[in-house]
Amino acid sequence: MTPFLLQVSAAAPDTTAAAATTAPTADVATDTGLSLIDLVLAGGWIMVPLFLLLFVSIYIIFERYLTIRKAGAVPDSFMPGIRNLMVKGDLQGAKMLCAQNASPLARMIDKGIRRIGQPLKDIETSVENVGKIEIARLEKNINVLGIVAGIAPMLGFVGTIVGVIKIFYAISSTGDFGIAQISGGLYTKMVTSAAGLIVGIVAHIGYHWLSIMVERMVFRMENSAIEFMDILQDN
Repeated sequence: MTPFLLQVSAAAPDTTAAAATTAPTADVATDTGLSLIDLVLAGGWIMVPLFLLLFVSIYIIFERYLTIRKAGAVPDSFMPGIRNLMVKGDLQGAKMLCAQNASPLARMIDKGIRRIGQPLKDIETSVENVGKIEIARLEKNINVLGIVAGIAPMLGFVGTIVGVIKIFYAISSTGDFGIAQISGGLYTKMVTSAAGLIVGIVAHIGYHWLSIMVERMVFRMENSAIEFMDILQDN
């Protein structure tokens, strides 16, 4: 073999050895993944009340949304129909029309129809009282979302304190300050803080969203009550 070929053979890289050295690195890289369940477990016991608050918030949001939406399902022809029947003097027909619409607005108008014959001031008071009761029913449990929106971030902050305590305990027990001592506490600290903020944001959005829906229903009921009183005064 010529000297030139000997130099080329000596300079050629050993690809088999290189592949052998890189293969374990790839295996290590694939083993460092962290699943969502692992993150939740890293949060510790503080995740239990946070999950309960999240479940309560989601339940209230969906339950109140369906209730308020059903309460607002009153056809636009309802009040014109009431007006036409009352102008004709058909109070029984007006009562039947209210009975066919199982909504807070219909129950409020029905109360006013049943008080016809009394002074207008008494009728107006009765209609307003029924309206207040119906609105209170629509607002049921919405305030709980406001409470959850305030409590959840605080629980996340408690988890942050617990994580810091774990870090200092690990350092004091081992006498060393390294990644192994602070990683567990950091997981608890960051996971609980993020979970508390997420639950708080969900509850906060749900609270204001449902409150806006109730306000729209209140506005509609107030307009209907005013229209009903105008019908009585015209007659």
